[in-house]
Amino acid sequence: MSKSVVIIGGGIIGLCTAYYLHKERHQVTIVDKSNGSEGASYVNAGYITPSHIVPLASPGIITQGLKWMLNPASPFYIKPRLNGDFLKWALAFKRSATKQNVEQSIGPIKDINVFSRELYSDMKSSGDFDFHYERKGLLLAYKDDKVGEEEWDVGQKAIDLGLKVEHLSQKDLAELEPKANLDVKGAVYFHSDAHMTPEIFMKDMKRYLKSVGVSIQNEEVIDIEISGDAISRIITKTGSMQADEFVLAAGSWSGFLNKKLGLKLLLQAGKGYRINVERETNISIPTILCEAKVAVTPMQGYTRFAGTMEIGGINHNINPVRVNAIAKASEHYYKGLKITDAEKAAAQCGLRPLSPDGLPYIGRFNAYKNLTIATGHAMMGWSMGPATGKLVAEIISEQLPSLDLQPYHPDRKF
Repeated sequence: MSKSVVIIGGGIIGLCTAYYLHKERHQVTIVDKSNGSEGASYVNAGYITPSHIVPLASPGIITQGLKWMLNPASPFYIKPRLNGDFLKWALAFKRSATKQNVEQSIGPIKDINVFSRELYSDMKSSGDFDFHYERKGLLLAYKDDKVGEEEWDVGQKAIDLGLKVEHLSQKDLAELEPKANLDVKGAVYFHSDAHMTPEIFMKDMKRYLKSVGVSIQNEEVIDIEISGDAISRIITKTGSMQADEFVLAAGSWSGFLNKKLGLKLLLQAGKGYRINVERETNISIPTILCEAKVAVTPMQGYTRFAGTMEIGGINHNINPVRVNAIAKASEHYYKGLKITDAEKAAAQCGLRPLSPDGLPYIGRFNAYKNLTIATGHAMMGWSMGPATGKLVAEIISEQLPSLDLQPYHPDRKF
């Protein structure tokens, strides 16, 4: 049965949700307050990452975070503040940073990433799109032997889950990536991963959605009206919209709308930065610079250097110290690389929605029968986009979901 659906949020999650809802013959409207060319969906590393099986909330992260708080250039920073929402999230994050959480999360994280990779591949081969997509894997390059051992421990867990992973020596790496001049001791190589150019995909997807009749409206949602156990309509600055179903996929801004619904969705914004280098770098394989937590991606027409996780509220202020840290770290790992002042000055940032336990929120809240949540994907929103959209479409279409939804349930306890 065809339904009218309003999706709040026009990032990667919102667009992929619209794509699969349209495939199920629903009438879809996307509402997004941005100008459609900025935010985390445009400035991310473009990774599709079955390799990323360990959630941010893991043993040792609190101790490491406390150490890094003293360093303004650190890759992970939590700004302490007397804010009720932040304090609740921080407590839940602390409770989740356990070995048990990691063990419970590895399977669901791997499953949704692999599913998404398959769906991206299906989109690419469908003939509907012309976006950049390559599957060259992902290198986790390290300078310190202890870090290499830790990454290989994760790699072995991934092998147990069915992924192909190799531990490369310095010589192996030089043969695989001969022109990049990586100055490291070795790397863990995940063959499972793929990468894209986010801006190209977003533009291509919007073009396709508009061509098939999906409405994309540049509006800000300011209120939500409720009737019993259902949402009756949303209020924007210029009017209102009614629908049979509503999807909340507003990324880091989902928390504001969540409050209007009286829901207890724990969510914080994690800021990340990117620098684009639009000249030859001789980097051909996506690489994470392990100690620096910098992601390097050879995109269509440029190389992107991205990094940092700065949890300090919703803002788009550019911190030049963190931008310089990404550039300096990148130059430290690649001999001969020089990122210019102009390239650093053009850096942009995006906000990634973080759940406390590192798993996204996907599913219906028990309180409302026509509201589906799709947010909280942290650093893997790009990677999980198609799978999330497909799962939401299955929920609304009342179909058997492709994955077990229980680990992602928005009403789960922390």
